[in-house]
Amino acid sequence: MQHVARVLASPLPGVYSTHIDSAQQFGRHWHDTYGFGFLEHGAQEWFSSRGIVRGYPGDVISTNPGEVHDGRPLGPPTRRWRIVYVDPGVMMSLTSSEQGRAEITNPVIADPLLARMLQGLFSRLERWNGHAPHARQVDSLAFEEALVASCVRLMARHGARRWSDAPSSDVRQVRERLADDSARVPNLAELARLTGLSRYQVLRRFERAYGLPPHAWLLRRRAERARVLIRDGCTLSAAAAATGFSDQSHMTRVFARQFGFTPGAWRRAARLQ
Repeated sequence: MQHVARVLASPLPGVYSTHIDSAQQFGRHWHDTYGFGFLEHGAQEWFSSRGIVRGYPGDVISTNPGEVHDGRPLGPPTRRWRIVYVDPGVMMSLTSSEQGRAEITNPVIADPLLARMLQGLFSRLERWNGHAPHARQVDSLAFEEALVASCVRLMARHGARRWSDAPSSDVRQVRERLADDSARVPNLAELARLTGLSRYQVLRRFERAYGLPPHAWLLRRRAERARVLIRDGCTLSAAAAATGFSDQSHMTRVFARQFGFTPGAWRRAARLQ
């Protein structure tokens, strides 16, 4: 199965990009970042907060932090896309949002000007990655300007303040317990006792609230934590141990399924920042 992935660092901490050409089907997952870019070739269908959507060449595609999505090729066996990922705090600082944390309102956006702006953004990022460290300052400024312009247009034209119903307290308890790295991973019976629900109710309500059953949610959270640790200089083996994976190979499998690239590729890119 064809799958070629590049991950590129950027001059700004909390911002990176991917360029992927793939026939791979991605299972449901999420990212802690905003992600937006465009399809270059082929088409894709995916589950999103708006239900099943489809994207075609030239469409701007996006996800919000924590938004569960998947992805599969539509029509041709492969599709190619570029995405820039931006931490929520960075997005707020770039757009000077007075509304607090905002969400992108649509996963597929028809905005030719924004698509052209993103093409320029990715071109500048390619130049920054291709130059020697002493020659990157001018490229860094050009990239930052293009990123600010793209984020401002995205949020001004296609963003809104986040209004969402908070999950019920029992489901939040389950999420908090799963996220507690100081304790061992609970089983369903423990989560049922914690909430006063049946095991079936725990599964059903958690998946309804967060888009994934508890075990899948936990693995994807660990992958996100591993990404941050590796970015901050942690070795791959130490990141695997710190995030609760059984070994480095296990982390690599989950990480690659979630992000489309390996922890090793991410470490090499992050060293440029």
